[in-house]
Amino acid sequence: MRIIAGPCQHEGLAQSSEIARECKRVCDKYGIEYYFKASYDKANRSSMQGKRGMGMDATLTDFLALKVTLGVKTLTDVHDAVQIRRIERQFKDAVDVYQIPAFLCRQTDLISAAVNTGMIVNIKKGQFAAAEAMKFAASKVEEMGNSQVLLTERGNMFGYGDMIVDYRNLIWMKEMGYKVIMDCTHSLQQPNNGSGITGGLPGLIEPLAKAAIAVGVDGLFIETHPDPSKALSDGANMLSLHKMEDLLSKLIRLRASL
Repeated sequence: MRIIAGPCQHEGLAQSSEIARECKRVCDKYGIEYYFKASYDKANRSSMQGKRGMGMDATLTDFLALKVTLGVKTLTDVHDAVQIRRIERQFKDAVDVYQIPAFLCRQTDLISAAVNTGMIVNIKKGQFAAAEAMKFAASKVEEMGNSQVLLTERGNMFGYGDMIVDYRNLIWMKEMGYKVIMDCTHSLQQPNNGSGITGGLPGLIEPLAKAAIAVGVDGLFIETHPDPSKALSDGANMLSLHKMEDLLSKLIRLRASL
């Protein structure tokens, strides 16, 4: 099993080091493959007032430092082919997994640029997409010669301000032959509300994760922060960092019992 975990956006080397160190400690303890996740630019914000991140230069320089000091693998989301080419040119060793955001899961040029890096490509299932639609996104990766593809479930829009998870999608995407990741935090977002700030239901992270383990996912995506109330983005649906070990210990026991 693998865990992809970290803050929504990179807020500084000290904080990301704290998060990565704790997540790696817990994952090493339970024999879980760990990937540190953070964004250099949150391009999809509810309003112009939303914090977007520290930018590529500062974030990926810190990624390189994390890899040297902690030995972690890293994941970040990318938004266009130009960004990927710049990362490959200027920060070649900083990123182990390129993530295609859910809203961009049909963007062929973006997927193609990610494939050409030779790294793992994690495609998030669009909030608008059914499982069967994702076989076409995944096949783009394979047809371009890269078999390292992950598909991540992050819920579907339900009404105007809520997400819902159809666990059949996890089963069906696995039946296509792909590694499937469950995003346990973004699936609990309550977007598009009147305040312009996305809400969330973090109290449901544990049951969502348990259900995903029960249907046999290959890994979990969990945004986490030492103090979600102070996170610069997506704090409303994050897991508090101090709860990570308790959650993963329960999930490991559940997985072993199946």
